[in-house]
Amino acid sequence: MQKASLLILAGLGLAGCSMPPAYAPPTPAAPTAFRDTGPWTPAAPAETVSNGAWWAAFKDPTLDGLERRLETGSADLAAALARYDQARALARQAAGALLPSVGVLASAERQRTPANGRFDTTTVSASAAYEFDLWARIRNLVAAGKADAQASAADLAGVRLSLQAQLADSYFALRGADAQIAVLGSTVEAYRQALDLTNRRQAGGAASGLDTGRAQTQLAATQAQYEQAVADRALLEHAIAVLVGEPASSFSLAAAEGLSDAPVTPVGAPSTLLQRRPDVAAAERRMAAANARIGVARAAWFPSVTLAAAGGYQSNGGELLTAANHVWALGPLAAALPLFDGGVRKAQVARSRAVFDETAAGYRQTVLDAFREVEDQMVLANRLATAQGRQDEAVYAAVRTTALATTRYREGAASYLDVVTAQTAELQARREALDLRTRRLSASVDLIRALGGGWSAS
Repeated sequence: MQKASLLILAGLGLAGCSMPPAYAPPTPAAPTAFRDTGPWTPAAPAETVSNGAWWAAFKDPTLDGLERRLETGSADLAAALARYDQARALARQAAGALLPSVGVLASAERQRTPANGRFDTTTVSASAAYEFDLWARIRNLVAAGKADAQASAADLAGVRLSLQAQLADSYFALRGADAQIAVLGSTVEAYRQALDLTNRRQAGGAASGLDTGRAQTQLAATQAQYEQAVADRALLEHAIAVLVGEPASSFSLAAAEGLSDAPVTPVGAPSTLLQRRPDVAAAERRMAAANARIGVARAAWFPSVTLAAAGGYQSNGGELLTAANHVWALGPLAAALPLFDGGVRKAQVARSRAVFDETAAGYRQTVLDAFREVEDQMVLANRLATAQGRQDEAVYAAVRTTALATTRYREGAASYLDVVTAQTAELQARREALDLRTRRLSASVDLIRALGGGWSAS
């Protein structure tokens, strides 16, 4: 017993020893500035948008309502929240090992022996056991569990942001489909009128059957494009229904004309990106957990010391709770240390170090991906804005060309082929302009997601 006490005192003196390597949050080198900033992605943050409801920058009440419904209706978000709750429960479970375990026992037994005959034995007792955390094994398990819970919290934030961005992307794609349907619908009506005009001109001998065939072909092809656009919109509507947790059969969004403008998105300094991205935070926390588990593996090389105690009452008949029936026990005081395990502990330490190296590499890759995603979306946001301006000029020119070709055809100065060519070019220019506006909105959403959400001047 004296030797065991000396062992405990020596262990307490070493209780402050740290088994895991020293850990500090990594600070990867960040560029001094993003390369592709421009008029639509300034470097200075703005006061107009909070960090939470970043979609408010698009000023679309319907989108605002859908994002609120996603928060309560998304099954994927509910699953991510459940995973976070699991991680928190595991962290609390690990922390419970820092305290003694206490239990109670009550038993009643009837025995018969040749010497004593038949008698009853009644026992009521309580016991406690405590493992001295001399080598910080338990404390490192607690630290790893806490870091895992923090990583899970960042994962939850990442899933929430990803779903919010996915919903916004699908919503703007649907609004783009609305705009395409509106253009195709008005074009179908214009082509129908053109076919009527051609039929009248053919009846009067001013046009040939060739002109009528071209007008019919153009009308039918545009009607087919219209139906395809309606089908594409339906699929997008179904995708939005699933995101907000509703059956596709009972979900609908009214059509809206036009597309909102893409907001100016401030990107801030590159160094702030690492503080804002949930996936970067999760990767860093997993590094911290892996580092703590190195300490857990190294602690296995040292003895574990456990003290147990029990006390209560035991009676073979008569009153139970009396001083004469009081029993107690202190011990065993156990110190366990495997001397030979075939290299198991060494392998466990090597594995824990390899896990840390893996998480460190994953962290570096996550940081690289974060900067790449921001640069990608900045290029799209700025270049698509310029492309849209040029495409709007193309639409204006195509409209004038169609009007001129139609006038000349009515006057007999041009063939219907000129009209068909001009109308086809105008429809294509209009649809490409709408596609660019939709892509700009999508790029704005993806840039905000790449930045980690909303922004503020602070």
